[in-house]
Amino acid sequence: MSDLKKRNVQGPMKGKVDPCCDTIPLKPNNIAKPKSTQRGLSLKKAIITGLSWIFGVIVINLLISYLLTETLTYGYKNRYTNWRTYFPVKQRIFTEEELALYDGSDLTLPIYIAINGEVYDVSKGATYYGKGGGYSFFAGKDAARAYVTGCFKTHLTHDLRGFDDIDMEQVTGWMDFYRDHETYYRVGTVVHPPIDPESPIPEDCKDEGKRRSSETIQNANK
Repeated sequence: MSDLKKRNVQGPMKGKVDPCCDTIPLKPNNIAKPKSTQRGLSLKKAIITGLSWIFGVIVINLLISYLLTETLTYGYKNRYTNWRTYFPVKQRIFTEEELALYDGSDLTLPIYIAINGEVYDVSKGATYYGKGGGYSFFAGKDAARAYVTGCFKTHLTHDLRGFDDIDMEQVTGWMDFYRDHETYYRVGTVVHPPIDPESPIPEDCKDEGKRRSSETIQNANK
């Protein structure tokens, strides 16, 4: 009898869901994600998509620039396309004797020029400033005066006495030329001994017909 009761109690309940637990357990994948998480995922996806588009546009523009101008900047060149602008060398102070060592005669050394005290590495322009170059007389010295006057016989000096405001503007213009150059870069400063105020001002070149203008010199450096 006890066995029969036991079978009758268990039989009706078999296969039924307990009313107190009348729910189907949810699997982890079916759990709804919070709206904040969904927004975060959407934002992340949008950012990645945007960056991908920007990167693609940059690459395409670089390729077009190179095909048209053989440069990556559509032919635009100045100090901002010179990597030395972002990784400058340690600046050095030169004496005139030290600067003279960098005149291009020693092929193991770079070529330096100076203008109004600022020293620049012009090794990339060895065709002009190296031995045998058209402007090799500028190498290894501060010849600021000659840049303005075009007198390369007696004005290869830093002595600017007698210059007026217009002349000094030209000196500044030449300094800006080297500062903004796409390949030349500054390496330091040359210190000159004081100029005797009683000494004569450098004599002008007598053969004015052979003087070359600043524009001609600048074009040669392009």
